[in-house]
Amino acid sequence: MSVPWEEYFQMVLEEKLLAQKPLAHEDNSISHAAQLLEKKQETAEMEETLQAKKEEFQVKMSALQQRREALEQKEDSLKESMVRFDKFLKDTEAKQSRALRRAEEGRQAATQKEAEAMALKEELEGLIQRKEQLEQRLAKYRPFAQYLEQVVAQSEEFQEIPELMARFSGLSETQAILVEREQALHTAVEDARAELLKLVEEKNDEILHQNNRLADLQLRLEEVRTEALQWESRWVHIQNTAAQKTLLLGQIKMAALNLYQIVCKQKKEAPTLAVEDTEGQLEQVQQYFRDLSATVAKLTRESLNPPLLTTRPIP
Repeated sequence: MSVPWEEYFQMVLEEKLLAQKPLAHEDNSISHAAQLLEKKQETAEMEETLQAKKEEFQVKMSALQQRREALEQKEDSLKESMVRFDKFLKDTEAKQSRALRRAEEGRQAATQKEAEAMALKEELEGLIQRKEQLEQRLAKYRPFAQYLEQVVAQSEEFQEIPELMARFSGLSETQAILVEREQALHTAVEDARAELLKLVEEKNDEILHQNNRLADLQLRLEEVRTEALQWESRWVHIQNTAAQKTLLLGQIKMAALNLYQIVCKQKKEAPTLAVEDTEGQLEQVQQYFRDLSATVAKLTRESLNPPLLTTRPIP
């Protein structure tokens, strides 16, 4: 990594200054002007040294720059040579690959041609065998052909054997169609019979299931009726009990109202509570009894411990 000239010279100057040892002042009589002159001389010497170093550094940097340029040129030349060499290798590999591929394609084509030739040979042998078989069948069926020729010769409806064969083929096809329809109808009848039996069995099972369900429902109905009778009897009992409780409650309310009216009469006060406020009436009666009990207790204590002073009688 290159260092700027100014920084380089600054570093050299700092090294020079650090290398300088402080002068020992042996003689305290040296004047300040002499010291300044000495410093100036040292500075001039250092500047000359720095100038020489600077020139030397410039010469070295120029040589390094030239060497770098030469190296870059050599590197570029080497890169071009490497590129050409790589291209040459790639071209050589491509040519070799094409040659190998063509040779392989030629071998595959030859193999394919041989296979096709063998297949054609086998096909030819099969055709020859088929021809021999057909000739044997033709020799075998020749009497039938002669018989058909005689039939056509004696028949007035048919003029040639193909007409007879066409009529026979039509009749055979018609017979096959009729046989197929008969089989289809037979199969349909069997399927319908099986479906009918299946439906009868399903209906019988459903009827049996419904009968069982009806019996269960009747049993449940009887249980419900019995339970309803029990709940009706319980309801009658509840109504009777409620009537008795209602009557008792009315009696309690009447008794509470009578007590409240008696208390109000004893207290010489007019009744202020509503007739339906039974709880309030009972609270007023209870409070009256507590007050009355307290008064009785007080009178009892006073009668047992009479006071020294004469007191007015309690009204």
